[in-house]
Amino acid sequence: MWTALAIISGVLLVIFWRSRNAVWGGLTLGIIIGLVIAGVYAFGGHGFQWFTVGKGAIIGVLAGVGAELLGIVSKPSGRQ
Repeated sequence: MWTALAIISGVLLVIFWRSRNAVWGGLTLGIIIGLVIAGVYAFGGHGFQWFTVGKGAIIGVLAGVGAELLGIVSKPSGRQ
């Protein structure tokens, strides 16, 4: 499941490549949160889990795409 979500996230990153947007912000935030969670887990004696960082990145990208889609849908249509 995570492999499929990673591929989808990679495709979405390519689609939203041109400008700064919520997708890239979600990726950044997801990596930061994943690093914090993996670091806490490592200090618990279980070792650092890079898979957790990857999961955070994937979730961040998907959340960013959701935010971008909400922005696209909520744009005014030009009719007054």
